[in-house]
Amino acid sequence: MAALSKIPHNCYEIGHTWNPSCWQSAVDVTRGALEVSFKIYAPLYLIAAILRRRKKDYYLKRLLPEILWSTSFLTANGGLFIVFFCILRKLLGGFYSWSAGFGSALPASYIAILLERKSRRGLLTIYMTNLATETLFRMAVTRGIVKPIKHGEVLLFCITASLYMFFFRSKDGLKGFAFSALKFIIGKEEIPTHPITAEHACTRPLERAAAVETEDSQASAERPSSRRKTLVAYTRKLLESICKKGPRHRCCKHYQDNCISYCVKGFVRMFSVGYLIQCCLKVPSAFRQMFSKPSRLPSLFYNKENFQLGAFLGSFVSIYKGTSCLLRWVRNIDDELHALIAGFLAGMSMFFYKSTTISMYLFTKLVETMYFKGIEAGRFPYFPHADKVLYAISTAICFQAAVMEVQNLRPTYWKFLLRLTQGRFSLMNRQLLDVFGTQASRDFKGFVPKLDPRFTTVLPPGADIQLG
Repeated sequence: MAALSKIPHNCYEIGHTWNPSCWQSAVDVTRGALEVSFKIYAPLYLIAAILRRRKKDYYLKRLLPEILWSTSFLTANGGLFIVFFCILRKLLGGFYSWSAGFGSALPASYIAILLERKSRRGLLTIYMTNLATETLFRMAVTRGIVKPIKHGEVLLFCITASLYMFFFRSKDGLKGFAFSALKFIIGKEEIPTHPITAEHACTRPLERAAAVETEDSQASAERPSSRRKTLVAYTRKLLESICKKGPRHRCCKHYQDNCISYCVKGFVRMFSVGYLIQCCLKVPSAFRQMFSKPSRLPSLFYNKENFQLGAFLGSFVSIYKGTSCLLRWVRNIDDELHALIAGFLAGMSMFFYKSTTISMYLFTKLVETMYFKGIEAGRFPYFPHADKVLYAISTAICFQAAVMEVQNLRPTYWKFLLRLTQGRFSLMNRQLLDVFGTQASRDFKGFVPKLDPRFTTVLPPGADIQLG
């Protein structure tokens, strides 16, 4: 089998084709990774410190060490890969299909994650596990092992959203950032509560509604009859009437709105948030084009993706709220089980903004949440170094794809690897790796590096590469 076979070429012929020296090649990669890593983490930590309103003492004593800490992690991950790439070649006497990517990245990634701050290891592990799972799925599809499901990312998001919303509504279901994020997106009106029947609902909302109606009637009497009704005033009055005088079930906690306006306001709010987020993401590129191509600046505000993200977030919130209200009307009870149905239907909103990355990331976080809940309940075992091992394996899988079958790797991660190595990852002689049957050179347009014949493996003229 090709996967168990070995090719006798040295690491210069396949890996560091820009320099025959293993030592100098490792220095080149490490130097480039150090420069790029610092450029990534310096603004990242600075912006995070500003948003968190850190005090002056943090900027003077902790900011730079934390930047250098994370920079050393990423630098080691890139530099140690080429080191173990050469070490394995010398130990094995050649390259197997697994040694050039997975075998070299596994020890390098494990050592690198040990250098990172403990508070960031979990986040990095979740991201790489998500990426590795997606990569393995693409590999399986390429090999015909599995068949992709049409709109599979939407279905996965529906299931994930259903369980997330159930945990959100359940007592002690979610904690920390996940709870805060859902509270911001959905609103405080859907904060977890015990099942409440209409007969036992508190009378405070009714009293508040009566007080609002009394205030409205007094305000109407005080208005001068001679005041000219403008279009704006009429529209405002109409909206207030719709919001306050429409139907609202006694189990619903949105006391200031009826069920219809509650859903509409939720859509408008999160549509605006999604639109602004997408606009902000495009600001850096817009600044670069401000002088060279000023005609493209309007696209910053009228880009299709801006409206897609807004429609996705807005419809998710409105569908969830609308379904929850409807179930309260139908069952005459407020139950956390409603969140399963409402969350699943709200997941359909991903049709506006399809994203395998979002679906996979949230699903991975959900699995992590359920696993830790199982540990708390004593149903799952706890592994002390699971995050480090999982990160190393996941990163090694991604590096294996980057070396042997880059067409199955997420494009954004491939671009990141190119940036980290300053383009050297694309200089590998992948035509020699095609013998393993993974089409390693498919996306490199027949690239063949110019090698110094003094440092290459000598083969008979015209001879084909034979598997050992």
